[in-house]
Amino acid sequence: MLSLENFRVTDRFGKPARFLGRNPWAILALAAIVAASTAAVAYARRSGDTAAPVPVIVELFTSEGCSSCPPADAFLRKLDALQPINGVQVIGIEEHVDYWNHDGWVDAYSAPQWTDRQQEYVAKFKDKSPYTPEMVVDGVKEMVGIIPGAVLNAIRAAAQQESVQVSIQPGAADGAHAEQFEIRVTPGSAKPPKADVWLAVTEDDLQANVTGGENKGSMLQHGSVVRSLEKIGAIPGKGGAAFTDDRRVKFKSNWKTPNLHVVVFVQDHKTLQIVGAASAKIAD
Repeated sequence: MLSLENFRVTDRFGKPARFLGRNPWAILALAAIVAASTAAVAYARRSGDTAAPVPVIVELFTSEGCSSCPPADAFLRKLDALQPINGVQVIGIEEHVDYWNHDGWVDAYSAPQWTDRQQEYVAKFKDKSPYTPEMVVDGVKEMVGIIPGAVLNAIRAAAQQESVQVSIQPGAADGAHAEQFEIRVTPGSAKPPKADVWLAVTEDDLQANVTGGENKGSMLQHGSVVRSLEKIGAIPGKGGAAFTDDRRVKFKSNWKTPNLHVVVFVQDHKTLQIVGAASAKIAD
């Protein structure tokens, strides 16, 4: 259950960036997500709608050192679990920035790489500074991490855009901590821009007992935490040629295999718009 406590959004220096005050409408909107999800599933079953859902990437920049972030983490987990919009597959990616690590707690899931990625969005959206929690939908819309109506509207809008087709075909396990994947990006009828192809490994159901900083004494729950992210190629844009890659993806021994996903997304090199994505579970 999300709290009605003041929701304080902070920048990279821990200073308030925005203040939403006590906002019961956010909680009511989250309850509406549950109802909408149930209705959408029921409708899909009645109508026999079996079309593949349109994937939309929702990135959350967060930190265990930020007291405003746990509600946003919970909201992303709800989106992943409920899939509230009929015909859309929400793919959550939780990226833990490292600029909160100065305040008495070091987030074990944080990395400078995720902070650098957020800085690219800061430049795109002309923000004064990175802040947490921040959600970015398909690279085109950013907002405070828990404004349910705005997030859902952004997801719906992103799903209406032309996109390239991305497929991930899992292969056999390759050693104790690796698996082969066949990845393919097909332009289809869309005219793809010059874009980069990224591969992320995410892990669900992570938690931490926080013993310092703003969340001291809290047991925090996480979903879809980015464990690794790498650029694996590019598509030229004009030629319209498909991108294929047979890739061996490695996992660290402390990552829990049943909770891992491989996420591949295609991101416009210039505008940062994500124009296609797919997700696959790791074989047990």
